[in-house]
Amino acid sequence: MKLDDAETPRLLLDTERLQQNIDMMAARCADLGVTLRPHLKTPKSLKVAEQAVPDKASPLTVSTLKEAEAFAAGGHTNILCAAATAPTKLAHADRIQCTTNAWVILVTDSVALVEAADAKAGELGASFDFLIEVDCGEHRSGVKPASEELLQVAEALKAASHLRLVGVMSHAGHSYALDDPEQIADLAEVERAAAADSASMLREAGYDCEIVSIGSTPTVLHARHLEGVTEARAGVYLFWDLAQYSRKMCRLDDIAVTVLATVIGHNREGKSIIIDAGALALSKDISANTFAPHVQYGFVCDVDTLEQFDGLSVSEVHQEHGTVFVPDESWFDRLPIGSQVRVLPNHTCMTCAAYDAYDVVQGGEIVETWPRVNGW
Repeated sequence: MKLDDAETPRLLLDTERLQQNIDMMAARCADLGVTLRPHLKTPKSLKVAEQAVPDKASPLTVSTLKEAEAFAAGGHTNILCAAATAPTKLAHADRIQCTTNAWVILVTDSVALVEAADAKAGELGASFDFLIEVDCGEHRSGVKPASEELLQVAEALKAASHLRLVGVMSHAGHSYALDDPEQIADLAEVERAAAADSASMLREAGYDCEIVSIGSTPTVLHARHLEGVTEARAGVYLFWDLAQYSRKMCRLDDIAVTVLATVIGHNREGKSIIIDAGALALSKDISANTFAPHVQYGFVCDVDTLEQFDGLSVSEVHQEHGTVFVPDESWFDRLPIGSQVRVLPNHTCMTCAAYDAYDVVQGGEIVETWPRVNGW
C-alpha cells in the first residue's frame, strides 16, 4: 500500500533505522563486557524481538506477563519481567512456564511479597526464580543497596519452599532527568555500584547471585565501565524519540517510529492546521519539553524525507485532533486539506501504546504489518 492511500493515523516503523539502533547497542554492550538483555516493553512485538534478539535463547526483558507470554510462545526462553510481581500474577507466570520452554524471572523488593508469593506458588504446585530490586537513587522501588533490608529479602527467599534467589537488579530511571553526559556517567557509576555491591554482599553472606542486572539506555551508553555487572537492560534505543533527542542521546535520523497523519482542517483565523492525530494517536506525554520546549507534542515532518517543516510542531492535542500553529497563511497552500504529514513522537513508549500494529514502511510504501501485544 502506498502511504498516500493509507487511512490515518497509522504507526510507521523504519526497520533499517531499527536495525542500526540494534547494532549500535549490541556493540556498546560488547565493549562493556556485559550481556545485553533488550527491554521490549515499548515495541511489544514478536517481529521486533526477532530482530533485537535473533538468538531465542538469549535474554530479554518485559514489563507485563502478556508480553512474556507472547515472546515465550514465539520461542524465546529467557525472560525477565522487570516490574515487581504480585501473588495474583503467579498463576499466569506458571502457565507460561508450563506451556512453553521459557524461564520467567520475577522481581521483588519485600519480605511480605516473598512470603505471599511462596504461599501462592505452593497452592499452584509451581516454583519461581526471583531477582531482588535495588534502589540506585530513583526511589521508585527497590531495597537500599548492600543493606540489612537486602539480606532480609534474600533470607526470605532462601527460606521459601517454592522460590529461588538468582540475583539482583537496579534501574536508573532518573537518568532521564539529565542531558549532560558527564552527569549521566556519574549516575551510571552509582547504578553499577548499587547492583555490584549488593551482589558482593549477598555472595559474602552465602547467597547465590548469578545475575547482576542494571539498565537504562542513557546509563548504558555513558557508563565508564560495568565491573561486577553481568547484564545491561535497555529499551528506548530500539526506536528512540524526541525525549531522548532532547537529552542528546540520539540523532533525529535514529528515530525509527513515526505517526502518519492527514490534514483534516484549516483554521485561518487561528493560524493553525488540524491533523487527525491527537492525544490518543500521539499521547499527551511532553517529556521532551523539559530540555526542548519547541518539541511540544512532536515535530511535523515531510512524509517522504522526514525533514521537519520549518520548525512546525503539534502545538495542542484533543482526543482526535492535533493543532499545528503556522507562522503565515502560505502553509494552507503548502499543506492542503487531505495532504499527509509524519510526526516524530515526543515519547515513543506512550505513542506506540495506542496502536495494535506497526506498518513497516520502505520507499514510501507499507510493505508489512507487525502486530503488537497490548494489555497485561
